[in-house]
Amino acid sequence: MSFDEWRRDGFVISTDPARIDRALTWQFIRATYWGEKLTEDRFLRSLDHALVFGLYGPDGKQVGFGRVVTDFARFAWLSDVFVVPELRRRGLGRWLAETIVGYPPITDVDRWVLATRDAHGVYRPLGFGPLPEPARYMLKSRG
Repeated sequence: MSFDEWRRDGFVISTDPARIDRALTWQFIRATYWGEKLTEDRFLRSLDHALVFGLYGPDGKQVGFGRVVTDFARFAWLSDVFVVPELRRRGLGRWLAETIVGYPPITDVDRWVLATRDAHGVYRPLGFGPLPEPARYMLKSRG
């Protein structure tokens, strides 16, 4: 199976799941507001069933991540996007998000969703906004 890569200023984004540093990714996610109730087993399982995008620095080490849960036609959920704190404010998060939503196999998906408490400015320019009819949407949650 072949995987896609994008390069910019010495950084690389790759869809190769074998390149993901699962320990680093879990370490970051578990410290976030959205990962605080997540177990490592559940998170690692989620990696195995998603389209993953790793962001790698010039030295080849992972410095960011994002994943999409999708049926490749009608629905895509963008989740777990991050760039390590020391590399923020360099446009890497925006580049990662643009690359993900522009990825040819999923670029024409009917509905994209995401949840964020603090990164609206990253996603708004990519076409994300409030739910147009929130009363139509329902959520089933474990808690």
